[in-house]
Amino acid sequence: MLLVAEQALNGLQYGMMLFLMAAGLTLVFGVMGLINLAHGSLFMVGAFACAWVAAATGWFWLGLLASLVAAAGAGALVEMLVIRRLYRRDHLDQVLATFALILVFSEGTRWVFGSFPLYLNLPSALSGAVTLPGGLVYPLFRLVIIAVGAAVAVGLWLLITRTRLGIRIRAGEADREMIAALGVDIARLYTIVFALGAALAGLAGALVGSIQSVQVGMGEPVLILAFVVVVIGGIGSIKGALIGALLVGMTDTLGKALLPDLFARFSQAPGGDAIGASLASMLIYILMALVLILRPQGLFGTGA
Repeated sequence: MLLVAEQALNGLQYGMMLFLMAAGLTLVFGVMGLINLAHGSLFMVGAFACAWVAAATGWFWLGLLASLVAAAGAGALVEMLVIRRLYRRDHLDQVLATFALILVFSEGTRWVFGSFPLYLNLPSALSGAVTLPGGLVYPLFRLVIIAVGAAVAVGLWLLITRTRLGIRIRAGEADREMIAALGVDIARLYTIVFALGAALAGLAGALVGSIQSVQVGMGEPVLILAFVVVVIGGIGSIKGALIGALLVGMTDTLGKALLPDLFARFSQAPGGDAIGASLASMLIYILMALVLILRPQGLFGTGA
């Protein structure tokens, strides 16, 4: 029972990390209609900024702030210099251009920081483990990631539903020509949205880099899962990104933890654990296929 509880918490933590990635991705796609393959590179930028600043100053919290600033700044520059020229182009052009940005970010990061991974040391206040009800001992920092994800979800909901900027973001998603005719600076709005999405990706990178290594190319595997989350939750929906991320996190973590053992116990065929492990690695894509069959626009999408 403790094993299931521990893996459920791992799935929740993984889902919250995916939400930080997918929220920015779905926000950019929903408002701007842009397929941004370079979103994972902004995840990497945040992780490297956090690791470098934390190592240089000895302050993890300053590194965390640097991850937000660096990723948001990189996102704003990319939007103004490259992305702005792609809004009226078809999605193939957007895919090719943002794929090129992946190569630029990867080689630029390797040139600045080298090919060897960096490591982050957590402050003593966040290291160690806590004992939860039921006797489960669980790493404190993973609980912090869950709390940060929940706080960001609430903050985004308040931003989108309770602020003037949120009204403009929702209006831009619905009819960008109309709000431009009403005097809203669309270019400035798009830069803000892109920088916000980049900052969320950078924060996710810093948090993940704190429990793993920080290395070149670390954003691409996470980007694939973030796209799965967006498809499941529905393009443009922050609520969908949250629910989709939790579904993917729970499905992937519990599947990989439990299925190999279940197949080994109950399967009559030899190598049942290997069959279970193979099926577990496919579960999130099976989940995505089922959602698309039953609801092609995603769980909370508004498309036809």
